[in-house]
Amino acid sequence: MTTILEKQNFRKRYDRLPKPSWLKVRFPSGERFHWIENQARKLALSTVCEEARCPNIGECWNSGTATFMVMGDTCTRGCRFCSVKTEKNPNPLDKEEPLKLAETIRQMKLGYVVLTTVDRDDLEDQGAGHIARCIRSTRRANPNLLIEILMPDFRGELNLVRQIIDSQAAVLAHNLETVRRLTPRVRDPRATYDQSLEVLKYLHESSSKNRYTKSSLMLGLGETKEEVVAAMRDMRTVGISFLTLGQYLQPTLKHLAVERFVTPEEFEEFKKIGEEMGFLYVASGPLVRSSYKAAEFFIEKKIRQSA
Repeated sequence: MTTILEKQNFRKRYDRLPKPSWLKVRFPSGERFHWIENQARKLALSTVCEEARCPNIGECWNSGTATFMVMGDTCTRGCRFCSVKTEKNPNPLDKEEPLKLAETIRQMKLGYVVLTTVDRDDLEDQGAGHIARCIRSTRRANPNLLIEILMPDFRGELNLVRQIIDSQAAVLAHNLETVRRLTPRVRDPRATYDQSLEVLKYLHESSSKNRYTKSSLMLGLGETKEEVVAAMRDMRTVGISFLTLGQYLQPTLKHLAVERFVTPEEFEEFKKIGEEMGFLYVASGPLVRSSYKAAEFFIEKKIRQSA
């Protein structure tokens, strides 16, 4: 027999909130867009732009910016906000991926690129060695390129985080994703709020002065303003340089429902709060994502000026 609570959850899941006008974007198209799309297909490379169904894909790809997802398109975790496929034992890693990735980025003639990854808890080193090889290969083929790596938490094993730090990416990122109270509901049980903070703290403390750290929060999952500010303060306390805040959008009906749409004015208020806290840069808006073109432009300029 179906309970009242189950009926309420069913309605909540299928009665999606209508999107406000500020979240409507054009269908992606354009010559540059299709070139990147075809190149990714040709070399069997994954982009988080597609896998995460990013609303900015048309804008970013047409400007020559893309975020590549290494270690394949299948994750071993099951975060309830994420549209990436999940399996306990995904396919083996592509040993040629570091070279394919480096060559694709070379052809794109980028100045700044974001690499992100799936989680591979099934591997002995959780893929840390492969990620580091992708970064080093890309740097060798593109000497003037700045690389941002958005990494997993490696279950808090800091020796694996160290491998990524040693690969010399310019920006070291790991996403906190949501506020403390919502973390158990939103993220995979293997990902905890404090574990992510510990990784972020280690990134900051173990990096040289000319390297930066970055993290991100999704809003609209039921958090309060006070909880968002507390999470921002936690990230600033562990030394995070750059912060992005964006609206959570439900990828499919199987994922967490949107609790509410945060207004552009509220995002602007969080931006001001973050700047007052001392973040070097805060990108905050409904369509902002952890790899966001406008933020990348600022970060690239900041790094090159301080070099």
